[in-house]
Amino acid sequence: MKKLITAAAALMMSLSVTAFAASTANDRIAERIKPHGSVCVEGQECEGVAVAGAGAAAPAGGGAKSGKEIFDTSCAACHNTGAAGAPVIGKANQWADRIAQGLDTLHKHAIEGFNAMPAKGTCMSCSDDDIIATVDYMVEQSK
Repeated sequence: MKKLITAAAALMMSLSVTAFAASTANDRIAERIKPHGSVCVEGQECEGVAVAGAGAAAPAGGGAKSGKEIFDTSCAACHNTGAAGAPVIGKANQWADRIAQGLDTLHKHAIEGFNAMPAKGTCMSCSDDDIIATVDYMVEQSK
């Protein structure tokens, strides 16, 4: 009888440890797969913080940047080297056919992406107007 009680106690302890381990494993899994963010809709609250509307002030950090500044930080890597077929700034022969298509086409390609260039190049924080100013800067340097 003593052996039976000992075996039953060992079994219960084993089940308890197994249940605890499973619970811990489930907690770890839940932590790993939990969402890392949420979607906020303009005008609605998101975790207690109001989402800025379209007319909100730009974030702190210096305001609007010039086409040259954006080029230097987001475009130069490809357009100074010709990476992935990008026309090199200042090389009129590489830009002539593109410029002939018109600024509207160049603006559209830069904003939406074209061939190997992704939409807005590498400046996802840039507005369409920022991209247009940057394209205009590049064209002026490449005539």
